[in-house]
Amino acid sequence: MEDEESPEKGGSIRAISRAIAVMQAINRHGALTLTEIAENAQIPHPTAFRIVRTLLEERLIEREPSRKRYRPTALIQTLSCGFQNHDRLVSIARPHITRLTRLIDWPISVVTRVGQAMVVRDSTSALTSLTFNNYYPGWQVPLLPSSSGRVYFAFASPEEQEELIKAYRANQRGVDKLTLREFESGEATAKIRQQGYAAVTRTQYSANPGKTSSIAVPIFEGDRLLGALTMVFFANALSIPDAIKRFIDPLKECSRAIGEEMARE
Repeated sequence: MEDEESPEKGGSIRAISRAIAVMQAINRHGALTLTEIAENAQIPHPTAFRIVRTLLEERLIEREPSRKRYRPTALIQTLSCGFQNHDRLVSIARPHITRLTRLIDWPISVVTRVGQAMVVRDSTSALTSLTFNNYYPGWQVPLLPSSSGRVYFAFASPEEQEELIKAYRANQRGVDKLTLREFESGEATAKIRQQGYAAVTRTQYSANPGKTSSIAVPIFEGDRLLGALTMVFFANALSIPDAIKRFIDPLKECSRAIGEEMARE
């Protein structure tokens, strides 16, 4: 009897990959025009048109009544049936990050890893005016280029780190070669673990490239790494050294309190 072929060994279906990219783009931004969908998904305009028409027919997206923009419908949630979300982490963390935002004014996000991306599970961006964008659940940032991803990688197990490095060797996903080498060598990891946080200045992957910076600390439940706690701030208003001096201790304390309550629960 022949062994069933492993999906990991076969070739990918380009049309499915492009459809996923379109859904992710719409989910990230909430509502996009057809041109914006093509740009964000990095696919030709005619291809974006065909995918959007299919998604409309399947009722996974809809066109806004008064604008030529497309947004996800509630049916998009059917794609996540069976996925165990971080509801417990979000419910426990919410009061803590709300208190911290009221104390320091800057928005705080709870972020966890999915593949080579860090995904926002909850954010207080709607509770403060000190933000360019609302970072709603589902917002994604790349792993190694982001402060949340860097701190997650640094505190992950050696096995998980090796898995991620292998994935980056196969697909760099926007990370520059110097950054990848620093994490491959262990130099960046050792520095982040020693200081207990990661920082990125003038991030280029945000909705406002170059206008915000961020610092992040890990979230643990006992010895288990759950994700990261991230503070995003205006790069022109606050330098990285000033942000670390003023806010890293409250950020670490908030993360510790979340972890301790997770362990008690």
